[in-house]
Amino acid sequence: MPTVCTTIKVSKDGQYILATGTYKPRVRCYDTYQLSLKFERCLDSEVVTFETLSDDYSKIVFLHNDRYIEFHSQSGFYYKTRIPKFGRDFSYHYPSCDLYFVGASSEVYRLNLEQGRYLNPLQTDAAENNVCDINSVHGLFATGTIEGRVECWDPRTRNRVGLLDCALSSVTADSEINSLPTISALKFNGALTMAVGTSTGQVLLYDLRSDKPLLVKDHQYGLPIKTVHFQDSLDLILSADSRIIKMWNKNSGKIFTSLEPEHDINDVCLYPSSGMQCVAMSH
Repeated sequence: MPTVCTTIKVSKDGQYILATGTYKPRVRCYDTYQLSLKFERCLDSEVVTFETLSDDYSKIVFLHNDRYIEFHSQSGFYYKTRIPKFGRDFSYHYPSCDLYFVGASSEVYRLNLEQGRYLNPLQTDAAENNVCDINSVHGLFATGTIEGRVECWDPRTRNRVGLLDCALSSVTADSEINSLPTISALKFNGALTMAVGTSTGQVLLYDLRSDKPLLVKDHQYGLPIKTVHFQDSLDLILSADSRIIKMWNKNSGKIFTSLEPEHDINDVCLYPSSGMQCVAMSH
């Protein structure tokens, strides 16, 4: 990218690596089979995050920083619509074809791609929501709030089924915290495991059957956790803030290794079923 690479993801079939950056706002798609740039598309505004809905690059949804949702097909731009408040993250619920958008609002906006219309939003107790994720096994929707809580919702009944106070659990005896931790990262793994990253640099590992964390890992830098990923073959968790990527055992919390690049980290993604990771950074 000319200046900054903001987000990076690998397609589900593992053939394409997609990255967004600036300036000017653009998306680039790389073909791993040919080891080359497949295409580059310039966009109207910066991308907050994006998701591939298909196995390859033929269906992509972009969330922009000017509230626009942009859909791209294989040939290029397809359609754009707008959400009422500024968005920060979104997740796709495959069984119902619903996109769930969270952002600077207490509501979670739902856009149904089968009917092509907005559905009634979910009303959370939070002032604002930062991140969200959907469990691929049983479909539980979780959103992380600026009050340091994680709210869990059942998409079938549209009712809240659980509430975790992660801000309280992240404060341990040896941690120094100057402000209320907000939720900055969220990731499910399997049916019962969830990792939560806070804005004060802690990663909490939860079993969904308990409201107490199994493990609290502190990055010691006081920087917001950007991403959390699970590496199942080695039982590792990869957590990244803007300065360091830490890899640690999910059972014991013991550090496996750390990566501290020269430039700021914006995003990390794991290549499926391998030990390779892709990192989006600032120049």
